[in-house]
Amino acid sequence: MSTISFKPKQVTKRITSHLGERVKDIILNRYGLTADGKHKTLEEIGKKYGITRERVRQIENVALNLIKKSNVYKEQMPVFEELKKLVHSLGAIVAEHDLLHHISKDKKVQNHIKFFLELSEYFKRHADDQHFKARWSVDDKIAGKVHEALKNLYASLKDEDIIPESEMIRRFLEQMKDLSDEYRDEEIAKRWLAISKTVAKNPLGEWGKFTSHNIRTRGVKDYAYLIMRRHGSPMHFREVADAITKQFGIKTHYATCHNELIKDPRFVLVGRGLYALSEWGYKTGIAREVIRDILKREGPLSKEDIIERVMKERYFKRNTIVVNLVNSKYFKRTKAGLYTIA
Repeated sequence: MSTISFKPKQVTKRITSHLGERVKDIILNRYGLTADGKHKTLEEIGKKYGITRERVRQIENVALNLIKKSNVYKEQMPVFEELKKLVHSLGAIVAEHDLLHHISKDKKVQNHIKFFLELSEYFKRHADDQHFKARWSVDDKIAGKVHEALKNLYASLKDEDIIPESEMIRRFLEQMKDLSDEYRDEEIAKRWLAISKTVAKNPLGEWGKFTSHNIRTRGVKDYAYLIMRRHGSPMHFREVADAITKQFGIKTHYATCHNELIKDPRFVLVGRGLYALSEWGYKTGIAREVIRDILKREGPLSKEDIIERVMKERYFKRNTIVVNLVNSKYFKRTKAGLYTIA
């Protein structure tokens, strides 16, 4: 169902009807309001009419002023009022791409809507910059609050942060002081977050800094990290490859996955083909070395305590740990029944 009650092409036809043929043609081509929907450059239009780029720009500006002063434009005010209400309902400031797609998926229809936004003084366009995407607003106060809150939110994030969407929305709205209840809405918050270039979400819908490998995934190793982090325990590299294919629709070969995991310090080999995340505290080394390091660090321990601690650091079978522990060449048992280094 359409989000607007008017027919954009008909509105454009009406508000340009009083223009001369050449002037109308220049406006239609500049804004992509023609059958092909292509935005023509000043140079392309200049060549067509044998005039300079600057002259095309002058004609365009004069034409826009003529439209705004015309009676037919004033008669179409309900159209601009409707668009203004729509932008308000979306949060009073919204990324241009999101606004246009919300109204229509048709690129040609989007061109007409953008033309109306450019024409009316109701709407303010904020150009694309290093912090934010191109966006439109209808309330300067709300726009200012959103811009400030997004910058503060980014400043509060660590490079490695991966934050669930509900938590990200909560943190963001905390930054928005004195915000009226009509804007304390999850969908509006998501649209505001989508304005930012510095925060973004990964393919699993989790948020963080746009520059982070955890968010802006760049290959098998990044997908593997997200898969294993969500899984929460060691996985065989074949399992990881299959999960990447299933979750992200990216065909991943076992050998490729294995090679990527070996090279990346975020992963540690904890068994035959089994990988864990380094951040979980797992370490490399054979069972004997892991037991020795634990006893060196903590002193004599019971068999069960050793098994428990080893399993937190390395993914061995229980029997493998016991077999190494009873090797008198490396470990000995005290009178109290505790094990220590031989």
